[in-house]
Amino acid sequence: MTSFQAILEGDRLALSRLLTQVENDAPESRAALIELFPHTGRAHLIGVTGAPGTGKSSLVNQLALHYRKAKDKRVAVIAVDPTSPFSGGAVLGDRVRMRDLAGDPGVFIRSMATRGSLGGLAQSTANVARVFDAAGFDIVVIETVGAGQSEVDIARLAHTTLVVEAPGLGDDIQAIKAGILEIADILVVNKADRPGVEATEKALKSMLELAHPARRVFRHHGIEMETPLYQVESRHPLWIPPIQRTISIDGGGVPELVEAIERHASYLAQSGDRALRERARLEAELEGLIREELVERFRREISAARYEKVLEQILQRELSPGEAVKLLLNGRFK
Repeated sequence: MTSFQAILEGDRLALSRLLTQVENDAPESRAALIELFPHTGRAHLIGVTGAPGTGKSSLVNQLALHYRKAKDKRVAVIAVDPTSPFSGGAVLGDRVRMRDLAGDPGVFIRSMATRGSLGGLAQSTANVARVFDAAGFDIVVIETVGAGQSEVDIARLAHTTLVVEAPGLGDDIQAIKAGILEIADILVVNKADRPGVEATEKALKSMLELAHPARRVFRHHGIEMETPLYQVESRHPLWIPPIQRTISIDGGGVPELVEAIERHASYLAQSGDRALRERARLEAELEGLIREELVERFRREISAARYEKVLEQILQRELSPGEAVKLLLNGRFK
């Protein structure tokens, strides 16, 4: 049996080896990804992001348990962990919180180290998710380390993105400050047994009204009038992110959260938005790979001495960066 066939049949050892090769961008992993690509596109990808301390890992643990016990789905978890300053590897904090999943053959948890990477991490995460998809996992959960731009990039891989908030963190508008409210398909108020949950939910509702106003009130010659802010051409209504309360310690609210995820999956399929998202994601990936290939080809064709000469001219203000690009591409130098 080839390693490619072993992956399709769910061999965990072959899967582990390929995931390591994918993370290291080994040449053999690129060949495997080409072979596996026709077998992808079936899994539902769920992104989980939010500020540190909101209980994302515990929530992912409960989600996976529910999908296994109540839905009998095979679940893969990609936990993007901070990098250890000593080993350079993932801290593996998420695996500590997901001990309930240990030993279940229908669950596969993979921790990935950030290693200070941004764009490369997003691409590597996309490839790991693709391997899980081809290996027959029904649900792939991608959990990010925090709520920054890199998390936004990774969450864009998902079909359904959960933005997790929690009361008592000192700032009810952390989500909108981080710029991640726009990517939320479902807003989750975790640790809902804590004081202040109503205030957090109220703040999120206010932000949703600002982000998705159905009608706008304005004054015209002193008279208040209402007008639709947008015209929805599709026969499907706009998806407004619901707010779900959860308690990840005991799984409270998790069944309702899974129902909301399933409603969103149905919406994506019926509205055609899943196909549009997939097209946009694959187009962005294609353009990113084209850029990488063109840069590599350019550096191979331009000698290091010429490149350094042009860079020195930029430093001396003899050339602008824009002029330098044109000169390098055209092969002419001052």
